[in-house]
Amino acid sequence: MKTPTRALSFVVFLAALATVAACGPKKDVIPKGNQPDKFLFDRGTEQLQEKHWLTAREYFRHILDSYPQSNLRPDAKLGLADSYLGEDTSESMTLAVNEYREFLTFYPTNDRADYAQFKLGMTHYKQMRSSQRDQTESKSAVQEFETFVERYPNSVLMPDAKEKLREAKDRLSLHEYEVGVFYFKQRWYPGAIDRLKGLLKADPGFSTRDGAYYYLAEALVKLRLNAEALPLYEKLIAEFEKSEFLEKSKMRVDELKTASNAKPDATPAGKSPQAAKASAEPAAPKK
Repeated sequence: MKTPTRALSFVVFLAALATVAACGPKKDVIPKGNQPDKFLFDRGTEQLQEKHWLTAREYFRHILDSYPQSNLRPDAKLGLADSYLGEDTSESMTLAVNEYREFLTFYPTNDRADYAQFKLGMTHYKQMRSSQRDQTESKSAVQEFETFVERYPNSVLMPDAKEKLREAKDRLSLHEYEVGVFYFKQRWYPGAIDRLKGLLKADPGFSTRDGAYYYLAEALVKLRLNAEALPLYEKLIAEFEKSEFLEKSKMRVDELKTASNAKPDATPAGKSPQAAKASAEPAAPKK
């Protein structure tokens, strides 16, 4: 049976809420029966769905502050975190991270722990910056989604988590790719080779790896390391049915194989072996 103090507290809460938010609930009355926490949770969920973040937050927080024995506390904790995530400001994102982490600390075996871990990843995913800028949030998103994949292999959220993980990894790898291509275009081929090799080793599933294969192979050709370049062109052809680099790579494969099959003693009359080797080097594909 509800105590007079608890009932009075609930009335005060509803009165204060009505004055704080004009968009707040219009039908707040003390519910009949003994489930005021469920009433609060239902109304909070309703306000959350309507994107009334502050009002929803007040309902969920009242459950957490006033009903320590309620079995709705874990869901209210997630509702509170979701209200911060939905608000989508730099300050609210920080608070969302804290709420999701606390949920995972307090309720690690809860049925919705996978949801909390996924949303924790989303707090960083939504703050990822362009590939030319600081990648701290991209790195954090990768870390949290990798944790999700490891801990919750049977979660219904797994497809979404893998998709977001791939996007976050691509953002990180795109930064390295763009640096490597820049080095190539500046004709600093050793720098391009180091960057692109490191990228392909760290992220072999990079969505734009066709470009990484191509520019890495081209840099190797520029340094006359044709034997290392050939397998890269062949991987590009094998893995990508469509690519802006596909036809150029096929041309390179033909040129490199032709050059490697040329007999060493087939030196044209009047030319030194060095001059013959230089003439056999494949020309850059036409752009």
